[in-house]
Amino acid sequence: MEERNIEAAVATDHTYGLRRSVLTPVQTLAQSISTIAPTCTPTINIPLVFALAGNGTWLVYCLALVGIMLVAACVSKFACYTASPGSLYKYASDSLPAWAGVLTAWSLLLAYVETGSSVAGGFVHYAQVLLPAASGHGMLWPMLWGVAVVGAAMIFACREVEISTRMMLCIEGVSVLSVSIVLGLVLWHHGLHVDAAQLRLQGVTPAGVRIALVLAVFSSVSFDSAATLAHEVKDPLRTIPRAMMLSALLAGVFFVVSAYTETLGFNSAGLDLGSTEAPMRVLAALVHLPALGVIIDVGLCIGLFACTLACITAAARIMLLMAHKGIAHKWLLRGTKTEQHAPVEAALVSGALVMLPVAGLTLFGVNGFDIYGWMGSMAVYGFLSAYALVCVALPVFLKKRNELSVWMMALPATAILAILLALAGTLYPVPAPPYNRLPYVYLVTLALGLGSSWALKKQKHATD
Repeated sequence: MEERNIEAAVATDHTYGLRRSVLTPVQTLAQSISTIAPTCTPTINIPLVFALAGNGTWLVYCLALVGIMLVAACVSKFACYTASPGSLYKYASDSLPAWAGVLTAWSLLLAYVETGSSVAGGFVHYAQVLLPAASGHGMLWPMLWGVAVVGAAMIFACREVEISTRMMLCIEGVSVLSVSIVLGLVLWHHGLHVDAAQLRLQGVTPAGVRIALVLAVFSSVSFDSAATLAHEVKDPLRTIPRAMMLSALLAGVFFVVSAYTETLGFNSAGLDLGSTEAPMRVLAALVHLPALGVIIDVGLCIGLFACTLACITAAARIMLLMAHKGIAHKWLLRGTKTEQHAPVEAALVSGALVMLPVAGLTLFGVNGFDIYGWMGSMAVYGFLSAYALVCVALPVFLKKRNELSVWMMALPATAILAILLALAGTLYPVPAPPYNRLPYVYLVTLALGLGSSWALKKQKHATD
């Protein structure tokens, strides 16, 4: 343990201007929980999964929970040894060739940016549901909603990180509590019995489960975002691994319970969960508490803002390490010289990248719900690519330390298999447009990022 602590001191020596050891374990957990945005799943994701998997929705989320926990176990193992705002990029670059580290960095950066755009699109959708009179019928209002939520998140991301983590914790806590109350009342209303249709997987098809699994995985990715706060966390080698595992586990269990309960409530009422825009509002009305449904929808909008903020916060810190390593522009390092000790330039660039797809797509008439689905699907490619590379790196890293065991070979191998199965679900059977084109859009954006890093490296060698 002493040797590990010494290594951690070296690993966290460069703070890049960030304030050292200011975040508590609870605030660290809040970063991962906020990026997962647990309120989004019962209100947005579960109806989408139900449309594909029907009575097997709870099973899909169980499978997603197992896969995510396998990946979380691999990632958190790395976090026990080293702490860096580059998170997965740092883990992969320590053990794999340089190109693999750069690939991990860009995959992770794109994943957080695309997740931010996705949830900002979700905010646009629910803002129009809640305030139709203030949303108009044209394209300008949706764009203004998107710009507003991302712009507000950028402002908070440029301030001290303690402020944003405390705010995110309060927002998600109230939202999850409200959803839990409705779900608890639904279960109490139906009494202590098992829903036979769900238990027997009535009407469920293997193809539907396979495709739905990707959407379920998107619900839990980004559990690793706590690692991007490594320099700002107290006792990071203990706090961050626990935050990763706990956020993945708590969110996964919450999603399984939500999937079962929502399906039960809608089936009992003879309603179609897959076609509803505001499922929690419907459930709240069924248990005779309609006002709580409105409160949950308001909480969801605020939670989507918190998730946008968490994504910008994480992306900015990844950019910070990329700039330090020479695969992003050095001027991104200057922002941490402010009195807030926040990566201002990196946060502004991250926010701008999050805002562009939302503003552009809404101007072209794409609704917020579609933006949520499109950008979320591309984010899955980024996260799974980064997770796979870290899983490959783990045995290499442990072998260098003479700590490799059979278990530590089997764990990443199983996690990689789960990742490949999830990726296969996005590619076969070939989804309908535009989802069939999204893998290629992701690859093009990834190639542009890698090309920019290659150009910076080439320019540096030319001037040396």
